[in-house]
Amino acid sequence: MPLRPLTLLIALLHVYVGLRLLPALQAWTLAWPLLLAALVVSAATMPLPFIGRRSARRPLPDVWKWIGLLSMGWFSSMFVLTIVRDAGLLLGWLATLVGGWEIDGQPWRSWSAAAVPLAATVISLIGFLNARRTAGVVRVDVPIRDLPRALSGFTIAQLSDIHVGPTIKRGYIQRIVEAVNGLGADMVAITGDLVDGTVHELRDHVAPLASLRARHGTFVVTGNHEYYAGAHAWVDELRRLGMRVLMNEHVVLQTRNTTGAQTEEEELESALVVAGVTDYTAVHFDAAHASDPQGALYGAPPLVHTRLLLAHQPRSAPAAADAGFHLQLSGHTHGGQFFPWNLFVPLQQPFTAGLHKLREMWVYTSRGTGYWGPPKRFGAPSEITLLRLVQAV
Repeated sequence: MPLRPLTLLIALLHVYVGLRLLPALQAWTLAWPLLLAALVVSAATMPLPFIGRRSARRPLPDVWKWIGLLSMGWFSSMFVLTIVRDAGLLLGWLATLVGGWEIDGQPWRSWSAAAVPLAATVISLIGFLNARRTAGVVRVDVPIRDLPRALSGFTIAQLSDIHVGPTIKRGYIQRIVEAVNGLGADMVAITGDLVDGTVHELRDHVAPLASLRARHGTFVVTGNHEYYAGAHAWVDELRRLGMRVLMNEHVVLQTRNTTGAQTEEEELESALVVAGVTDYTAVHFDAAHASDPQGALYGAPPLVHTRLLLAHQPRSAPAAADAGFHLQLSGHTHGGQFFPWNLFVPLQQPFTAGLHKLREMWVYTSRGTGYWGPPKRFGAPSEITLLRLVQAV
């Protein structure tokens, strides 16, 4: 959305919240002016992170983006809680109307109006602490039918949706790298939305990812935000850092740890196909980048039975299942990031978070290792996922 209509919309939403809460706080000597000031600051700063993003105008310094994004997180809860309060007042009014009761609603209107900014502030503070901490490790066993013995216990450290940008910088990434390296995983998978800015802006902050350590290396696929930020340049940069970017293609990992002579058939049966596709929406940015799970398997040895797909969005899953993959690793949803947005994810994606089965294929959807936009996570903690392949019972 262009900046001017966005700014107008933000202002109108703030006016709505002010009209619904401020009159009920007239008797509160301190609360009324504090809330008015907070709403004015929020309305003025929320557009700041968007200034210069899609134009030649120079972006604002990150400190202003920080302020705008904090305001965005706080006002999001303010708006939702105001809607909830209005719904409660309406239900209360209907109940008194139907029941014929006479109840003085002024105390309830006053106290509930005070509760909205208090709850929004508490939620935002908790959400900030959750977002800024180093993501915890979530361990998941994935049961694969007819899994070769050599692949039993194979581990994948998944990172997703880190969104390096105005509020996520080098130090944040370094902590993630140290946590992943401590896991000793067989491979690292980064399933898109790594960045929210250009290579020129963020090269130094992404650089610690070159230190990721795993037996078979680090594999990356693009997310929709890579295309907003210049996907071609980012693919080149990530490859320069030593990561393998999979663009509708695959690699075959030989996992067998034996010292004796092996036939080619034995080697292939113990191997793992790791494929990756471009983002589900990439075709809108570059027709040559149209996501193609089936094409990602072109030329894969038929004797390699176990197939893993990295795909940023869960909605790639039906095509992946048709192509014969056993497991798809995705992100994109952030698990909703904070309530109530998790309730809307199913309108676009088949899975919000966690491990699910689609026909004969497993799909794991990460809640994300960073966050997008407001530094806020509430009810959807970030994660570094350690997935282990096990034999299905």
